[in-house]
Amino acid sequence: MNSKALIGIVVVAVAAVTAPAGADTTGDAASPRYTFNKVAGGFLRLDTQTGEVALCSPQAVGWACLAAPEDRAVLENEIARLRAENGTLKNDLVSRGLPLPPGIMPEPRNDGGRDLTWRLPGHADVDRVVAFVGRVWRRLVEAIAQAQDQVLHRS
Repeated sequence: MNSKALIGIVVVAVAAVTAPAGADTTGDAASPRYTFNKVAGGFLRLDTQTGEVALCSPQAVGWACLAAPEDRAVLENEIARLRAENGTLKNDLVSRGLPLPPGIMPEPRNDGGRDLTWRLPGHADVDRVVAFVGRVWRRLVEAIAQAQDQVLHRS
C-alpha cells in the first residue's frame, strides 16, 4: 500500500471517530450525548438523551453499532396498566368511604378537577332567574315604546 492510500485511510478513520462527537451541537460539553463502556467484543453505547443502548463492535468493514434488543415498550405498557389499576383501586376505596393507607395520596382526577355531578337548581335559583328575565323583558318593552314615541313625535 502506498503512502497516499495510508494517509487517506487515516483521514477517514479520524473523520469517522470525530464525526459522532461533532454531530451533536445541541448538548453541552460537560454532558456528552453518548457514553461508552467496554465489554467483551466491543463497546456498549448509551444515548443519554433517549436511553437507547447499542453494541458497537468491529466488523469486516469497520465498526458498526447495532441496537440492543430491549422490551422498553412492553415495560412502559405494563407500568401504564399498573398505574391505571392502582388508580381504579384507590378511587374504589374512596367511593366506598374507606380511608387510604397512611402516606398514600388519592389519584388525581382525569377530568381536570371538574366535578362531574350535576346539581339541579332549587326553587330559589329558579325564582332569581325568572325575576331577572322579567326585568330584562320589561326594559326591552320600555325601550321599544320609547323608540316608537320618538319616531311618532318626529313625523
